[in-house]
Amino acid sequence: MYLSFKIRQCFRPFLRDSCKDATLNASLVRLNLKSVSNRSFVLSPTPGRTTPSYKKSILPNGLRIVSEELTHVRSVSVGVWIDVGSRDESASLNGISHFIEHMVFKGTMNRSVREIARSLESVGGYMNAFTGKEHTCYYARVLDEYAELAVDVLSDLALHATFPPKDIEKERGVVIEELKNAEDDPDDIIHDYFEKALFGDHPLGFPVIGNEPNLRAFTRDNLLLHLKKHYVPGKMVLAAAGNISHERLVALAEKYFGDLKSNSHRKSPERLRPRSSKSSRKEYKKHIQQAHVCIGTQAWGIKSKQRYPMLVLNTLLGDGMSSRLFQNIREKYGFAYSVYSYATMMSDAGVFSAYIGTDKAHVSTSTDLILREFEKLRTKPVSKAELQRTKAQLKGSMMLSLESIPNRMMRLGTSELYFHEFSSIDSILKHINDVTQDEIQEIAASLFREDALSKVVIQPDGSSTREEEKPAHDGANESM
Repeated sequence: MYLSFKIRQCFRPFLRDSCKDATLNASLVRLNLKSVSNRSFVLSPTPGRTTPSYKKSILPNGLRIVSEELTHVRSVSVGVWIDVGSRDESASLNGISHFIEHMVFKGTMNRSVREIARSLESVGGYMNAFTGKEHTCYYARVLDEYAELAVDVLSDLALHATFPPKDIEKERGVVIEELKNAEDDPDDIIHDYFEKALFGDHPLGFPVIGNEPNLRAFTRDNLLLHLKKHYVPGKMVLAAAGNISHERLVALAEKYFGDLKSNSHRKSPERLRPRSSKSSRKEYKKHIQQAHVCIGTQAWGIKSKQRYPMLVLNTLLGDGMSSRLFQNIREKYGFAYSVYSYATMMSDAGVFSAYIGTDKAHVSTSTDLILREFEKLRTKPVSKAELQRTKAQLKGSMMLSLESIPNRMMRLGTSELYFHEFSSIDSILKHINDVTQDEIQEIAASLFREDALSKVVIQPDGSSTREEEKPAHDGANESM
């Protein structure tokens, strides 16, 4: 599954839960050496509150195992995470991580494509996968009695895919159609265009899905070499949340992943940091009815101390019906059905942007209104009442997301890949509570400088037939 912008937005509640201080408060952790691994950690419960048991183990070959046991449910969500995404690709191999994610479902040494499809559906479960900028995940949800089956099938996909040549040719067409589908969805594809404008030729500017020439050129050897380099235990995490004990999960990990050789264990290579972007403007033409606009800039990564003020700022500016952008541009002026802001954080870089879909006649006015909201946040302190209301909204959405077992599993996986540890929700809420009015204004002043803002527009072309989009304008350091 191509982790498109719309899908990433669905993942936002538990991905942003992973934003935490890199140093876990020692008072929340106690050491447990009972596991067969060399390290295991358990979060101590908050007094007066029932807290799920978090544990971590590491197999001798480097595979990390993280779990959160919830005995009051009857299901288990399991994920096999690999620390690889489109960021780890060269220009000529852009899209290969996503293509491999498709191809593993086409058959393994143990299962045919039909047997893979039926394996979990036949017991009422489901299975899927996604690829992002930095991670790939294969995940499943089943009743707790079928937890071993889920681990068995997911490990089979990750470790024993066969990449039949006939299916490689067939799947090219499938992914190319997926690419065309994305290109036909301007309110989604504009975010790929915007990331390209911000990051240029850096891999963070590559689309996760790749491009048609690359997809037509991938060979079986390309896939196998990429798999051999990245699908190794030192870059893998097995995460599970639900009614499964950590000891049982470790036993299953040993059974299905234990044969991976420890000499394959390797840490992820240091990723090249992107350079700061200059202000730019790009415009594209498509056969559509509505104009789409993104305005924003590069931002901080998930490990930065600015991440919590940035999350609060984003919630205040454009997350939800009560946000400033929604109330001003949609409710006051009626210029848009969809208007919002978003903060995307990766390991060492991020994106902060505002988006609007509007009539082409309103592009200039709507852009000015967005810039006006940016300027207000730069120059005027947020009131205490609005700040408290915004914090409550952000904290509530995070807490509600934890009622989903799959969300908990996703939070486990992302936390381990980014931080190699886990933070309690209470510590995250404290960081949000600690955000001040001055921090919001400082963050806004840094993000919303005119010389740092970039703008991407997709305009209706006015024609009656579809044409390939071509950059109609490519300028720099111009007025938004």
